[in-house]
Amino acid sequence: MNFIVSGDFLIITTIILIGTHFATFYFTKKHMKANSHVYIKQAKAKAKSLEKEADYALKEAKLKAKEYILNQQKEFDKKMLDAESEIKDRLKSLKKEEKDLNRERTQLKKLQNEYEAKIRESNRVIEKSAGLTKNEAYELIMKRVEEEAKNDMFNLIRKYEEQAKTEAENKANYILGLATTRFAGDFSAERLTNIVKLQSDDIKGRIIGKEGRNIKRLEQILGVDIIVDGTPRTITLSSFNLYRRAIAVKTLEKLIDDGRIQPARIEEIYEKVTKEFDKDTQKEGEKVVAELGLTNMHSELLKLIGKLKYRASYGQNALAHSLEVAYLAGMMSAELDGDELLARRAGLLHDIGKALTHDNGGNHVELGVEICRKYGESDIIINAIYAHHEYEEPKTVEVATVCTADKLSAGRPGARREVLENSLKRIKKIEDIAMKHDGVDSAYAVNSGRELRVIVNSHVVTDEEAYTLSKTIAKEIEFQIEKFPGDIIVNVIREKRIRSVAKSI
Repeated sequence: MNFIVSGDFLIITTIILIGTHFATFYFTKKHMKANSHVYIKQAKAKAKSLEKEADYALKEAKLKAKEYILNQQKEFDKKMLDAESEIKDRLKSLKKEEKDLNRERTQLKKLQNEYEAKIRESNRVIEKSAGLTKNEAYELIMKRVEEEAKNDMFNLIRKYEEQAKTEAENKANYILGLATTRFAGDFSAERLTNIVKLQSDDIKGRIIGKEGRNIKRLEQILGVDIIVDGTPRTITLSSFNLYRRAIAVKTLEKLIDDGRIQPARIEEIYEKVTKEFDKDTQKEGEKVVAELGLTNMHSELLKLIGKLKYRASYGQNALAHSLEVAYLAGMMSAELDGDELLARRAGLLHDIGKALTHDNGGNHVELGVEICRKYGESDIIINAIYAHHEYEEPKTVEVATVCTADKLSAGRPGARREVLENSLKRIKKIEDIAMKHDGVDSAYAVNSGRELRVIVNSHVVTDEEAYTLSKTIAKEIEFQIEKFPGDIIVNVIREKRIRSVAKSI
């Protein structure tokens, strides 16, 4: 019986617990539902508040924008008023200037009428006092007017020339600079610079390097100026030393192909290229010596002969000149029963000192003598080096032929830039142009024909005529002299000298 009561109790307890649970769940749900309405109301109230704030901010922004537009409009209106005022002032000024100009024109017309009246009165006075006919008086007056007009013309020319000098100075300098650039371009490109082509402009940055380290090292090692400018895919190497410049070009090309442009790599490539050039110059020397049929030449002399390929004098390649002298001397020596091979040897070595002048400085004759004595060349070779510049008299037939061949090679047409005879002819022609004019006592072309000094007789030529004479001679030179270097300045000198002698008692 107790067991049954206990079972019922458990059931009842369970039912009560379940009911309690469901009641708790119900009331909790109802409470949450009531709270959710509160949260929604709060959210709606906050949204409304934010909407009001946004409307206020929008209205405030519109007001500020309107205010800014009004300010800008006021500023613009003010500027327009200022501009209109300035234009009105300028118009007033122009009208005033126009009135002044009209007044001056009227005054000028009045003066012209007075001048013409005076001329007519002068004619009447001259006819009356001098008893001249109308035609005679007219001729006299015209002569006077012509002289006055001539003086006015010279004064006017001087005035306008002075004004033109200032305006034309920049243009003249530009034309002169352009003409100079065009004249020197080929020579510079051939004698002083080399162009290195690049695959792209990016390589320029690598050549320059960080903070310019690479280009500084390149210039230091190679001994040339490296010009990196705006020319696309191109850099320029500049140096008077053709041999050094050739090494620099080869070194730079190898560095670009290698791609590793850095100080350590630069030194490494430079050493390799230098060794290659030493070998190449020696091979070139051996080739030349073999071509001439010579033997027993020291290896250092062979290198120097090869280096002559990279030397030029007065536009003439030193190696080509030496070869030409060697062949000419050999042929002449053979005709004179001399030693042909010895003459060829002397002709080849007569300018050997030029291969050393870039690195050592000094006279190529003395350097040539020193190097040939060092490597055991004969006294005849030494005499040829001295004699071709008249340091000594030729002592043998071979030396005499070398001196003659040297003059023939240097003096033939086209060998050097300008022949002396042509220059002398041009100078003589310039002087003759000046001497053809009346009143010219003497004319001298000085400064290699770049200046002409014309001395005129002060009793025959006036100051005004001297000025005109200078212009006339300059124009005649332009038309009659076909080709001359630079400009020729024509100076007409007119002076009066009065000399007296104070005799001692």
